[in-house]
Amino acid sequence: MADLYGLDAHPPRGWVVAVSRRPGTLPPPASVRLATAVASGVADGVADEVADGVEADVTRPVLHACTRPLPADRGDFGSGAVDLLGPNDIFVALVDYGTEVADQGLFEKQGMPRLAPSQFAPNRLQRPLPGMSACQHFFSVGGRAFCLFTVLGSHARRMASVPRAAALVQTVQITDRHTLARRGGRP
Repeated sequence: MADLYGLDAHPPRGWVVAVSRRPGTLPPPASVRLATAVASGVADGVADEVADGVEADVTRPVLHACTRPLPADRGDFGSGAVDLLGPNDIFVALVDYGTEVADQGLFEKQGMPRLAPSQFAPNRLQRPLPGMSACQHFFSVGGRAFCLFTVLGSHARRMASVPRAAALVQTVQITDRHTLARRGGRP
């Protein structure tokens, strides 16, 4: 698989991997914001905003891996995909949180986490799904912050499924922020 956004994986047989980035929403041009503000009578506050600039919605890259085909319409943490898992299926999301929060607080732990069956539980899913379980890890690599979210199609089969998930996770490569910047990329 090609290295997109500084994320790469060489999945074992039977996995589908996709790296994507949702399009951000850009604010309307300054002239449109100012004209709208003048028409509504609130131009003073908007004039300052136009001078300072309004930030666009920032999106980050996400790597999704699954043992079944990935639907085109899916959320960062697998909504739309996790619902389709069978008892032998696994879904993995590696969500980039950027450089601003790397190496601190929730993201202080360094390096790609190692998965173990004891880390998985049904109550770690975003919403309850009968029979399934998940685990979530926050960490930093190369000045970039990430969340690794892994869902198993069957909690009862976690002893067999977790080694398969770990094999996929071991193939993930993350380009550090300085190398990515030199290449002209942006996390």
